[in-house]
Amino acid sequence: MSATAPYAGPSPIRRPVAAAALLAALLSLVFGLLLAGAGPASAHAALTGSDPQDGAVVDTAPKEVTLSFSEAIAVGDDSIRVLDPSGKRADTEAEPRDLSEGGTVRYGVALHSGLPDGTYTVAWQAISADSHPISGAFTFSIGAPSETTVALSSQEAGGGPVGVVYDIARYAAYGGFVLLVGGSAFVLICWRGGAAALPMQRLVVRGWLTLTAATLVMLLLRNPYTGSGKFADAFDLAGLQSVLDTKPGAALVSRLLLLGAAALFIAVLFGTYARREDEQEKKDLTFGLAVGGGVVAAGIAATWAMSEHASTGIQASIAMPVDVAHLLAVAAWLGGLASLLVALYRTPDIGSAAVRRFSAVAFASVVVLAATGIYQSWRQVGSWSALTGTRYGQLLIIKVALIAVLLAVAWFSRRWTGRLTDASVASSGAEAASSGAEVVSSEAEEAVAAAAPDEASDDVAPERAAQLARQRAVLTATKKKRIRDADPERSGLRRSVLAEAAVAVVLLAVTTMLTSTEPGRTEEEAAGGATAATAPAAGPVNLSMPFDTGGRNGKGTVRIDIDPGRTGSNDLHVWIDGSDGEPMDVPELKVALTLESKDIGPLPVVPDRLAEGHWTASGVQIPMAGDWKIDVTVRTSDIDQVTIDKNAKIG
Repeated sequence: MSATAPYAGPSPIRRPVAAAALLAALLSLVFGLLLAGAGPASAHAALTGSDPQDGAVVDTAPKEVTLSFSEAIAVGDDSIRVLDPSGKRADTEAEPRDLSEGGTVRYGVALHSGLPDGTYTVAWQAISADSHPISGAFTFSIGAPSETTVALSSQEAGGGPVGVVYDIARYAAYGGFVLLVGGSAFVLICWRGGAAALPMQRLVVRGWLTLTAATLVMLLLRNPYTGSGKFADAFDLAGLQSVLDTKPGAALVSRLLLLGAAALFIAVLFGTYARREDEQEKKDLTFGLAVGGGVVAAGIAATWAMSEHASTGIQASIAMPVDVAHLLAVAAWLGGLASLLVALYRTPDIGSAAVRRFSAVAFASVVVLAATGIYQSWRQVGSWSALTGTRYGQLLIIKVALIAVLLAVAWFSRRWTGRLTDASVASSGAEAASSGAEVVSSEAEEAVAAAAPDEASDDVAPERAAQLARQRAVLTATKKKRIRDADPERSGLRRSVLAEAAVAVVLLAVTTMLTSTEPGRTEEEAAGGATAATAPAAGPVNLSMPFDTGGRNGKGTVRIDIDPGRTGSNDLHVWIDGSDGEPMDVPELKVALTLESKDIGPLPVVPDRLAEGHWTASGVQIPMAGDWKIDVTVRTSDIDQVTIDKNAKIG
């Protein structure tokens, strides 16, 4: 298809600038909104229980405080601190003991002996198995609650300015990976001639630079990100050494080493490979670059898989290779899309065959994304309620919707691809020679003509010839670009690809958000544990238990009231009625409370006689909520006695 009429639309020079400005503005807007509304990264491990529990009141000081988590964590010397009412350390300041067994993750710290009564604060901070910092605090009381002077920082782990910069670096790392891997794959698979195109070289190199810089920033900020939250600690050598000993630190260092290999790959791709003219040699080099580049790309993708969501939780051995495949498919699709956009706007030589090859690559990438995405969604969400009721599930729904929009726009791109021909480009050289006056300014032509006579001079001929060649190349490229931009099919394809790229920017941002959000499965588990641990008070407990000691006048009914029926201090009232319904005195009455699920008790209670058939005890301490067994021992004579029991939900 040819188009010889002058193009009446916007200037070809202004269109790429406008497109780039639009994408840059959209990228800034999306990341700005995400950073403004997201806050610190959500924790991926959650506190599911503690002993003593939050708000519990215990009669005697415990020997240690234990915390349970939803998944594996990394702890240090000060990961768990117990502070007395004055703010002094009540624990022995030793490294927390690992008390985990089976599937339960639990850590404990020993307390000093002889702790006085009052309210104690437990502050904890750790790193979850998928590299994200977590923190929190709660209180318990010994004897009775008291005032406390402890004031903890309101900043969550991973928050503050350091957290914002670290999150930006994380987003940039994903973007750089997509451009590096996707751009290289586009050149090798779809458009080998792109290896000699300067815009394609710049795209891939900028992707490498972005990923390398982001990785260095994340490595330096890792210590303050998971600890103090101060930028100055980024250059603390001891802190950096401790980071290198962790799984995230090892992943970041491995990524830097692989990026060194990627730099050699880029040098060969845009150097030796671009200059090869022999088809067989180029074919052999293509195979070698594809294998080597694929290994390096998979290795870089594995640095995410080994340190984030895929490395923890259920089926980690399956999830990590699936995550690598998912990341590579994302890079091939979105990075190839960015490469196609650059090629359509900035290079005059890309043909329809390259566009069709990318269409096939994009289709294969979508198939891989669908398969791996379904598995990842099942693994991370786990239930329909988590899909709609958790932040992770809601972001996943947005991601799926964006993919649907992207596929819809891609359908239009495929239609334009089907209409695309190379006729206009093939004929552009002849048209440039015959109608150059319609394309270039008269000043440029005069400059070319003025240079021609100088070619006869031996002193200036080489210089002027080179200048003339450059000018002719510019004129020819300008003509090609003008004719290409006037091709309606190519213009339509550029617009649809630009729309795809705009949606892809948002999709990449949402995908990155998912990596810093607690999976729906663990969020629901943590919420369930928190609900059980902090269930609202069920109200006063009222029980009625018949008894028979076997002796004379040994039958009756025990009625018990526990008010307010929650953790902490309670009032206990016991009434005994005889078989005739009248108040009945007995020589001895004892009460004991046992929480069998936590191996607590029996806690003895000896009530005082208040009136005939009525006993009471005040200040009865219920240390934690649960299903308590209440034992009542009634003695009606020197030898007639019975113990009865009944369970009641308290707290």
